[in-house]
Amino acid sequence: MNNAKDLPVRQTNAVRALVPPGPRGHPILGVMPEFNRDTLGFIERLQDYGDVVRARFFYVSAYFLYDPDDIEYILSTNAKNFVKAMSLRSNFFSRLLGNGLLTSEGEFWRRQRRLAQPAFHRQRISAYGEVMVEFTERMTATWRAGETRDIHPDMMRLTLEIVARTLFNADVSGDADRVGRVLSEIVKPFASQATLKWILDNRLPTPAHNRFHRSVRQIDEIVYRIIAERRASGRDEGDLLSMMLQAQDEDGSQMTDAQLRDEVMTLFLAGHETTALTLSWSWYLLGLNPAAEQKFHAEVDEVLAGRKPTFADLPNLKYTEKIAKESMRLYPPAFGVGREAIADCEIGGFHIPAKAQVFAFQWVTQRDPRYFAKPEKFDPDRWTEEFVSRLPKYAYFPFGGGPRACIGNTFAMMEIVLVLAAIGQNFRLALAPDHKVELMPAMSLRPKDGIRVLVERR
Repeated sequence: MNNAKDLPVRQTNAVRALVPPGPRGHPILGVMPEFNRDTLGFIERLQDYGDVVRARFFYVSAYFLYDPDDIEYILSTNAKNFVKAMSLRSNFFSRLLGNGLLTSEGEFWRRQRRLAQPAFHRQRISAYGEVMVEFTERMTATWRAGETRDIHPDMMRLTLEIVARTLFNADVSGDADRVGRVLSEIVKPFASQATLKWILDNRLPTPAHNRFHRSVRQIDEIVYRIIAERRASGRDEGDLLSMMLQAQDEDGSQMTDAQLRDEVMTLFLAGHETTALTLSWSWYLLGLNPAAEQKFHAEVDEVLAGRKPTFADLPNLKYTEKIAKESMRLYPPAFGVGREAIADCEIGGFHIPAKAQVFAFQWVTQRDPRYFAKPEKFDPDRWTEEFVSRLPKYAYFPFGGGPRACIGNTFAMMEIVLVLAAIGQNFRLALAPDHKVELMPAMSLRPKDGIRVLVERR
């Protein structure tokens, strides 16, 4: 907003205009400077205009949705009228993810989704639990009581190794640190999407442009190596990569290495980045809330009785699962979702033209006091069956929703709960008192300078 007098009274259902209200912004840049200066604060303040808000980014009109019913409309009810947002078609996104599940559209996307879905069936992922716990114990075996660690890169490395082993039956432990460093560089430009620099870096061979493409090539080397090794072996490992290698079109053609690379890259990133962030934010929130931490440790001790957690323990680790849900409510790794309208439509009584960019933000909706009492409070106990039954479906959507909901949501929840339990039964992670944790909303919601913790043996 430009100043306090720009703030209108929130719209009511009785008083609506054809064009949604919104900030005037800069004559040329629109709201780009404000969005980039304080992304999370800006999208929170926009809600003062109402549940449907219009803003302009340079020459592009964007519509922000804050009502769960309207969010359901774009993600589920009328999902056919929307494709992925313009930002996912930028040079940087296209180079990073290609034409994988996250970015592809239409029949090609439906075909790829059908091919990938069997790898995430409950029966298949149940076998992955042992690997998740094994890799967690391998990591914590190097921890020492009294040391200070940055838990975020630890969780990134762990989930990277888990996704590589469970989905591609590959051991990337030798590459994990390198991949982690490269990924940290790759996400940095995405923190400045609402700037002229972002536009220029995407379109021109600037130093930042060249740096980004160089980083992606380093990840490509590892992914193509995994594909080549599997093709050479000819073995069916029963994992997603094997299924994609064997999949055939009606004409008998198979996926090229480039197509395989795009799907592997999408799952490689989505399969570890968001899970690692949920784990990192969970440790942060537990460190801030000793009562919740004590309840967590009590459950782990009672359920596991000193043995390793397994897939069979998941139904009994109820509070641990609530910690994960509450962490994703307060610090959703994917903090926003965007779509582009194919044809004109109406949302919340307002006209939305074709080609309009439409956004919904988990960061705001999941902290809305209309749906969550004391929304800023970390309260895993809020997740009762009664609470969930009366919560609007899209008041909480950490995995997106509709036909394009995250394909690995069950896999991710299983991994988060098992890793929390495996670490929590042996360690307490206290927040380092001299380290300030700050948010970096880039491609995902990251801790800007990590989350430093003191390792204590239980």
